Amino acid sequence: MYIHTFKCLRRREYKMIIIMTTMIRTAKGQMIPFFAALLLFLAFPAAQATETPAARASKAPAFSAVGIDGKAVSSRQFAGKAYIVNFFASWCPPCRAEIPDMVALQKAYKAKGFTFIGVAVNENDDSIKSFMKSSGINYPVVMADQKLVNAYGRYVEGGIRSIPTTFVVNRSGQITQIITGARSKAVFEKAILDAMKPAKAAR
Repeated sequence: MYIHTFKCLRRREYKMIIIMTTMIRTAKGQMIPFFAALLLFLAFPAAQATETPAARASKAPAFSAVGIDGKAVSSRQFAGKAYIVNFFASWCPPCRAEIPDMVALQKAYKAKGFTFIGVAVNENDDSIKSFMKSSGINYPVVMADQKLVNAYGRYVEGGIRSIPTTFVVNRSGQITQIITGARSKAVFEKAILDAMKPAKAAR
């Protein structure tokens, strides 16, 4: 299980929900009640979801992992194909909210060579297997580890600090878009169609 503190961005308010304990420690070492701390947190602006079209497309990192189903999942398998890497968690409400759209889009575009790849953050085998079954996830899912998080995190200022975080990779193997926060089915479908366009011939 990969351990890291991630923000969970809501679809609308995009407020961070991190409930690790009922008490937190202040800088002076004093303990204060969780709800008092929550009120302090809400006094600050909510985290904003962002959508970043790559000004200059970067080569997607190579990776190799074993999927939750026991099958190998490697970037080599997707050479010449468009795919989307989605860092998510079953305990993250906005992540859960966009899964049905991903499932539907996977059904629509799998035959055309596209796939989503889920990267489960801070999960255990039983919880993610149960979630995949109940959600009908029909694309590869792997467990997040430090190497995989770092590989994709270098394309995000400050690294991957919130979920869902999504990377769109085109047929040329380049990251063309980075999305932080949940998105609608229409947004994802447009990203898929753009990523699937044939690479422009060099002049």
